[in-house]
Amino acid sequence: MNKQKATHSQLVLVGLVVVLVLLAIPAYFWMKDTNEYLAAQHNSRMSPVIMIPGSSATKNRFNPLIRKLNADSPHKHSVLRLEVKNNGQIVRQGWINQGDNEPFIVISFENNHDGYDNIKKQAAMVDKVFNKLTDDYNFNNFKAFGHSNGGLIWTYWLEHYYANYADSITIKRLMTLGTPYNFAEASVSHPTQMFSSFVKHRKKIPENLLVYSVAGTETYNSDGLVPEGSVDAGKYIFQKQVAHYTSMTVTGKDAQHSSLPQNKQIVRLIEEYLLDTDMGTTPATPQKQRTP
Repeated sequence: MNKQKATHSQLVLVGLVVVLVLLAIPAYFWMKDTNEYLAAQHNSRMSPVIMIPGSSATKNRFNPLIRKLNADSPHKHSVLRLEVKNNGQIVRQGWINQGDNEPFIVISFENNHDGYDNIKKQAAMVDKVFNKLTDDYNFNNFKAFGHSNGGLIWTYWLEHYYANYADSITIKRLMTLGTPYNFAEASVSHPTQMFSSFVKHRKKIPENLLVYSVAGTETYNSDGLVPEGSVDAGKYIFQKQVAHYTSMTVTGKDAQHSSLPQNKQIVRLIEEYLLDTDMGTTPATPQKQRTP
């Protein structure tokens, strides 16, 4: 009799354990899903600034610029550098700090040579990196910055890859710096193959985009490498296609092509027009220099 009671008690205890386990399983997955949702919700507030340097530049090209931007900022932007190797491997350096809603992400290439064919290859590499970034960080908007050929890579990517993300990710602003939209040609009366292709596919560029094209002038018509007329050719690609296209010119010290990223005027322009002064707030477009 006592043995039967003991067996019955054991069965009751086992039954209670089973019930508790069955109740705990959905609770575990609910908590897991909740935590994932909260993490995704946090990441959705992230609005990174993704930077691409020009030809012959490395992942460290923007280090002086980033130092100056962080020196002026009440909160420090963390930096993640991603270099795409020729074999397709993506090498990471740095990280994005927890709670940083506006980190800097630099995409560079082992194959950093010049030329339109290479720009198309680099744009494909950017797309591979961008796809991975969206999976890892789940952001729903970003800003883009490109120096020299970096601006060409962004332009090609916008025309040929951005449509794959347009339903879920918004590019808020694009700033290009010393970008030769017509390569070495000073006039669009001599269009290059690349410039003609950009104009042909311009309708694929998102209409809600704000674009800032900045030129440097070491002489009256060039930054020492890129003709001002080639930078100005960007208006034939973006003007009357995007929400606002603004062209600006900086002169004086550090207005030479390779020095532009650390130019103090450029730092101020980035702070005023590219970065979010308050997350979710779009800076005003300068009225006097705006073209519809």
